[in-house]
Amino acid sequence: MHAKTSNLQYFVFSFLSLLMLRYASSTYLSTPNQFVLNTCTSIDQPNPIASSYPNNATGTLNGTIAVLPIPLKLARKLIPSQYGILENAYRTLLPSFPEGMYPAIVQAVHDHEVQAFGYKIDDFTRTGIEFPFVDLLGDGYTSFKWAPSLLMTAGHEIAIKGAGAYGTNTFPASFEPGCDAYRSVPNSKKSGTTYFSARSLESSESLSTLFSTTEEEMFPLSFFKNFTNQPTFADGKTCDNMIRLFNTTVSAQGKGVERVKGTVRANIHPFSKEHEWRGIHGLRLDSAFIENNYLSCESFRGYTSHE
Repeated sequence: MHAKTSNLQYFVFSFLSLLMLRYASSTYLSTPNQFVLNTCTSIDQPNPIASSYPNNATGTLNGTIAVLPIPLKLARKLIPSQYGILENAYRTLLPSFPEGMYPAIVQAVHDHEVQAFGYKIDDFTRTGIEFPFVDLLGDGYTSFKWAPSLLMTAGHEIAIKGAGAYGTNTFPASFEPGCDAYRSVPNSKKSGTTYFSARSLESSESLSTLFSTTEEEMFPLSFFKNFTNQPTFADGKTCDNMIRLFNTTVSAQGKGVERVKGTVRANIHPFSKEHEWRGIHGLRLDSAFIENNYLSCESFRGYTSHE
């Protein structure tokens, strides 16, 4: 595990400033060391690592991550031209990935029990399409993940402003379900079928998913561990170091990590129109994470993404 701490003081200031901004603009129920918004309740598992990392932002991410194969030529048009694409890096992990294609990523996740320095913030949901294996530093080696846009829970100023600080296009949105990462489809003919949808309140951006469990293993778990843990950026000024853990109690409880197959429909920047992907593969899981915010992207030169 590789944890960055050089900008800890900046993160403390940012986290508490956003917390106070949210506190000033909304009505909270206050308890010691915790602010709780009076909204619906998630069924997600508790954060299992908060006491182990009290000076880091930690939480859990419950939801679905899946691979969206797109033409490499399209990826080159979408990703800013000053950044290279490390095709050899993803082909090393996926030797049989189709030639001329690139693995964009969809994440539809619910952030639960996010906390740092004794404070918790309200849960929120977010979704978007991300672009891993980007050569931000031009060193031909270090993989970054470009995350240009997010649909995020409307009214959650901490989450929206926190993402916006990276240069991310943020779209306040409504979600179904409102407090969890997915919901079962009743009477479905396919096993373990769940749905998720998000729609911007201010524009045309939207994203929806429909996934069922599958026995097919299209992509190895090592591939998901790699790209989810790549440093993330939007405008390239600072980077986010989210270390997603696949071996804690929340990943083992219940059904643990499930392989899924299904459909994603999205209308979100940087795509210029709505796209639909059918028969795509991914994982449905809950996982704990450690997050280090607003770090120098240069500080990740030579970083190897792993759990």
